[in-house]
Amino acid sequence: MEHPRERAVVVALRLGEVSIRQTEEYLDELCFLVETAGGEVLRRFVQHAQELNPRTYIGSGKANEIAQYVETESIELVVFDDELRATQQRNLEQILKVRVVDRTGLILDIFAAHARTAHSRLQVELAQYEYLLPRLAGMWTHLERQRGGIGMRGPGEREIETDRRVIHNRIAKLKQELAQVDAQFRTQRKHRDQILRVALVGYTNVGKSSIMNYLSGSEVLAENKLFATLDTTVRRIAGSRGKFLLSDTVGFIRKLPTQLVESFKSTLDEVREADLLLHVIDVSHPSFLEQMAAVQNILLEIGAGDKEQLLGFNKIDLYQNPDREPYDLSDEARARQTLSELESSWFAKDERRCVFVSAAQGTNMAVLRELLFEKVAKNY
Repeated sequence: MEHPRERAVVVALRLGEVSIRQTEEYLDELCFLVETAGGEVLRRFVQHAQELNPRTYIGSGKANEIAQYVETESIELVVFDDELRATQQRNLEQILKVRVVDRTGLILDIFAAHARTAHSRLQVELAQYEYLLPRLAGMWTHLERQRGGIGMRGPGEREIETDRRVIHNRIAKLKQELAQVDAQFRTQRKHRDQILRVALVGYTNVGKSSIMNYLSGSEVLAENKLFATLDTTVRRIAGSRGKFLLSDTVGFIRKLPTQLVESFKSTLDEVREADLLLHVIDVSHPSFLEQMAAVQNILLEIGAGDKEQLLGFNKIDLYQNPDREPYDLSDEARARQTLSELESSWFAKDERRCVFVSAAQGTNMAVLRELLFEKVAKNY
């Protein structure tokens, strides 16, 4: 039996010179995150300010406006687009009289729901405890009610001792268990050293798993959801020109919680130790350039920014859709580009090899496969 979707509102603070367009794009993504977690967004609230309120993040007037709407429409959840300090979250819950979740907590909640293996569950639990630790003082009152819901998965579903020492001990134990798993994975990777390794990287929901399925003939989970894939999947791809190992990794996102980067270290090692990165981009997304930049920043953060890359622009079937709404881009010239013009511009301006494909329809996937084997032949 399917549970009813939680009624939610989302809130963003537009600081200084941040554009309305960028704020709306972040909120689009936040709404998708809420839907992925099982919620339904009924309204968006945006406040423009020069600085955030240290006590409640947003101003008191906007907080009271949201509180009135929450009460009138029987809203169950308020989600903020940035990470809140523990005191801000507690103060907002007192004003709004409902559960308050920030972007980091929401992403952790989705990871908890999508963790399939013992390894990924360990990684998510560690990230959750490290996120919860500074929030202990005010959280146990609602965690003890055990009512479930968005932001309540993982450690929140069972009794959690208020003793910080116990939480610290649990974190230490999780790190120890993950270190053992990491050692096992390193041993496994050593046995693959004679085969070129290609890692699929990219923003979440760009089609990495669909490309993996097409190239390998496997059935990796591929859904129109954020973070559908958490566990690294490795497949051997063989052809007349050689063979290589292809790994599908967790998708990246803007404002990726630092707790996840640290706890998913062993998963990200697949990226760090790869010989070649296949950077998959959703070319149909209006902000694909910003998504590319976010991925590149995370690659730099984890020490993989200098890896050789092949750019795979996916979802060209959606880019060509004549019914698609016009792009709302600051660069109007690029908004008018046809797909062929876009291809030509990238082929000309980027030193990395590029290929434009549709994994869903198989368009140019043979070209992508040949480019990968060309790299294999060149390196081995």
